[in-house]
Amino acid sequence: MKPEILHPCLRRHPSEITPWTETCGQIRPLIEEKDGAAAEVHHLEITDAKLHYHERTDEIYYILDGQGRMQLDDDEIELHSGVTVYVPRGVKHRAWGKLKVLVVCIPRGVLHDVHEVG
Repeated sequence: MKPEILHPCLRRHPSEITPWTETCGQIRPLIEEKDGAAAEVHHLEITDAKLHYHERTDEIYYILDGQGRMQLDDDEIELHSGVTVYVPRGVKHRAWGKLKVLVVCIPRGVLHDVHEVG
């Protein structure tokens, strides 16, 4: 007997989603708040994000392609393919360059938790 699946599985490809511009750049939500998962997953194309923070959301950035830099409060780091960055809630951050990024947001609801600075 097969176990009952309580939640449907998801499969999405970035090409299936129409992007729009938000604080970080061009966003394609691969797993979004309405899906009911524990986290959200976004595909971002970043050139010059606005400085912002989240009160309730932690983010994990995985750089898929490109190069750039990221500001984390008063620090600045280099970004390139293969780098992973954990950004805890409350940390002011922004990235710039030419970057394709996979961002995991925990918990879901990050688009209601964006606070731009300045």
